[in-house]
Amino acid sequence: MNRLELLWGEAFFAGSIAQLLARLSGLPAVVLLLGVGLLIGRAGLDLVQPEALGRGLEPVVGLLVSLVLFDGGLNLRLAGRDLQRTVIQLVLVRGVLGLLGGAFLAHGLAGLSWPLAWVFGAIALATGPTVVTPMVQQMRLLPGLGQVLEAEGLILEPAGAVLALLLLQLALGDLDSWGDVAVLLLARLGGGVLIGALGGWLLVEVLRRLPASGEGGEALRLQLTLGCLFLLVSGAQALLPEAGLPAAVTAGVVVGLRLDEQASQLDELIAQLAQLAITVLFPLLAADLSWAELSPLGWGGVVCVLVLMLYRWLVIQLGGLGLPSLDWRSKLMLSWIAPRGIVTAAVASLFALELESAGIAGSGSLKGLVFLTILLTVGIQGFTAPVLAQRLGLVEAGAESSVAELEG
Repeated sequence: MNRLELLWGEAFFAGSIAQLLARLSGLPAVVLLLGVGLLIGRAGLDLVQPEALGRGLEPVVGLLVSLVLFDGGLNLRLAGRDLQRTVIQLVLVRGVLGLLGGAFLAHGLAGLSWPLAWVFGAIALATGPTVVTPMVQQMRLLPGLGQVLEAEGLILEPAGAVLALLLLQLALGDLDSWGDVAVLLLARLGGGVLIGALGGWLLVEVLRRLPASGEGGEALRLQLTLGCLFLLVSGAQALLPEAGLPAAVTAGVVVGLRLDEQASQLDELIAQLAQLAITVLFPLLAADLSWAELSPLGWGGVVCVLVLMLYRWLVIQLGGLGLPSLDWRSKLMLSWIAPRGIVTAAVASLFALELESAGIAGSGSLKGLVFLTILLTVGIQGFTAPVLAQRLGLVEAGAESSVAELEG
């Protein structure tokens, strides 16, 4: 027990140091969190060994990720038909082309078998708010573009996780055809959305009946919100595997829209807890990566990820057709911000264990390619995106000086 307590303490401390360095240096926090995780984990000093937590790590990660997604849903305000159309069109186009491109590149360049390549394509769809939101906030990207990026992650992260699980079941032989995958995908996403909408509606009814002020009032609202959220997510997971993530996003959207001004007060508290979750989870999951899992991929894996990053430009160009709100600068910016984060890492780690227990070859290569995608997208885009946004004039007023300091 003492060793497990020390493990959590080391992860929290390492994450907090990374956040401090990010504040002092102006460097992207997600890059430093990833770097610190590698340093203290199996790829570095081997001080933190997440495998010691066993399967207990999975539910903890799931609940903390749901908190981050709920916070993102609270802030999701897609006002105006142009913005709504932009998000829907980009998500649909990227959902199809991203899956196809990711699978073909993983098979052709990284050498994954076709069943595992399709699983990778689904996992790689997730550009989660755990990475995108801190990056957007730190570079102070224009609100419209920031909302598009965050909405993309909030929609595709749970959808990609559900799809990846179904494709894993197809690879393991638990499902017979792609038709089964399509039916179950709609059922689990739809079920998660319905459960989340109902749970969010009930939570709002409870919160509205609490006194708006008074000693301990805000603390009680926060405690009730967290209790309802975690019960909602775990209940959805028990009914429909992987339905907890879409339920968390939907509940956040419903609460944010129905509470209106009161939601902003609640979100200040939720946002702090969500940031704490990111601070501990990112180093903890990065610590689970070893260089031995990356080395078998060779340069084929690196080329696969780099081409996948460039392939996003084509996807955004096609997805942006007929959208007057997106000029060439906006499309270029959108095409360069697609870092993968916590959900991607957690899903890959879990799937690798299931594939290995089933005796299917290539589980290590799948996990290695996913973590290589995280490393390269977070590292390269985390450092270059703020500079690109400033050069394109897509940052809010007052942010240019901080970006200039970063360049210097």
